[in-house]
Amino acid sequence: MKSKILVTYASQHGSTQEIGEAVAADLRECGLQVDLQLIRKVRNLEGYQAVVLGAPLYMFRWHKDALRFLARHRQILAGGLPVAVFAGGPIETDNGKEWQATRSQLDKQLARFPWFKPLTIEIVGGRFDPEKLRFPWKLLPALRQMPPSDLRDWQAIHAWARSLPERFHSA
Repeated sequence: MKSKILVTYASQHGSTQEIGEAVAADLRECGLQVDLQLIRKVRNLEGYQAVVLGAPLYMFRWHKDALRFLARHRQILAGGLPVAVFAGGPIETDNGKEWQATRSQLDKQLARFPWFKPLTIEIVGGRFDPEKLRFPWKLLPALRQMPPSDLRDWQAIHAWARSLPERFHSA
């Protein structure tokens, strides 16, 4: 029987969804059975041998749906179900400080769940399009004037995704 993996994500503008789709495709190419679902639609984790959980960081906070997912599924996640986490983050520059700050912010968010021990955490670049800003962010001139950007490193994302089957197997 093939291992069944859940790839679940939260996404406001589609960037994290695209990453989740790429991770799911890579896992399928590795011979795994994969379900891809929006986080808020996941009701049950029974039957899965591992989970890939992805969500963006906005304004120093991990997406609320990801935090709710951890709280809702605490029992099975704390019981040892292997989880790999990716978080969309840096959108302005591709320098190390912004990436470290993003990881630090995510670590602070995850510290609220001391029982949660992911196998791996990957910070992936984010995508920003000022045309897609919603209220109240569209009211901030500094954000509206920022240029569009896409710091997602697809090569690194695919390499990370292809490393997951071995990590899950070792767990």
